[in-house]
Amino acid sequence: MAISILIINPNSNASMTASLSPLLTSLRLPSVTYTFFTAPSPSPPSIDTTTDAHLSATIALPHLLPLLQEHDGFVVACYSEHPLVPLLQRVVGLKPVVGIFEASVVQALLLLRPGERFGIVTTGEGWEAALHGGVGRFLGGVERCAGVCAVGVTAGGLGGGEVEGRVKGAVGRLVGMGAGVVCLGCAGMAGMGEVVRVAAREVGAEVRVVDGVRAAVVQVFGMVRCEGE
Repeated sequence: MAISILIINPNSNASMTASLSPLLTSLRLPSVTYTFFTAPSPSPPSIDTTTDAHLSATIALPHLLPLLQEHDGFVVACYSEHPLVPLLQRVVGLKPVVGIFEASVVQALLLLRPGERFGIVTTGEGWEAALHGGVGRFLGGVERCAGVCAVGVTAGGLGGGEVEGRVKGAVGRLVGMGAGVVCLGCAGMAGMGEVVRVAAREVGAEVRVVDGVRAAVVQVFGMVRCEGE
């Protein structure tokens, strides 16, 4: 069964979209074709606030509507309660639409061992409260979440040379808060799993890492396959 998944980057940073392709190819899911969408300008090149997220949804949606019939499932690759997720769910019928924030939380819960909690490492400080609140709304409480720690850069600034050290510092704080699973809280952090694992080892811990983009793609793949049986 051939499956077509549309990977939606709601910001206008084409290089961020391009960075996702090798990450998903490495999943080696059978009979899957990926198509990548980057929102056009004036969508923000970096979604750093909930206002940015709403603006990007408004701009991207009209360009996405003509593409919906061509694909079997959809991943919204922005780590937030992105408005595109419910907007698209209203118009695609039974086809799955998954946001990387929600996908990572689901996978984190499945990876938790008894007594553990998960944490999120994110970009700017403004996302700490937003994502913590998002976890509460999604799960109906935050008891399973150790916390959200920011590295203090925008999504567009993740390529800077000092970012790895900032990520390690944030992971160290999450481990100290009791996190046994760490979610990468930005699509631009894709591929940074080993940085997180090394940071945890440096403070004497082992953590499992969840990449929301990969988690969302695997979940969409499974949902399409189940629906097709």
